[in-house]
Amino acid sequence: MPQLPPDPVHLRRTDAAPKYAVALPVPLQPRLFGGVAVVCNWGRIGTNDQTMMQSFDDRARAGEAFDRLERTRRRRGYAPAVENR
Repeated sequence: MPQLPPDPVHLRRTDAAPKYAVALPVPLQPRLFGGVAVVCNWGRIGTNDQTMMQSFDDRARAGEAFDRLERTRRRRGYAPAVENR
């Protein structure tokens, strides 16, 4: 049985417009009564986020949805966020 990823994937897209960046964490989360949910939050940094959640009965289907969502976002110009330290 596949394991849940230990950390969410943080993707970010920065456009030419000033002060515009989008952060997109995409974690898999276990559900209280079984199953797994793919949760996607997005929005401009510093504003209230939008949230989308898809529930699945098994981890394999959730993992496929997770991979599909990540591939779609990368095709749209998202890249892994780099932490500034």
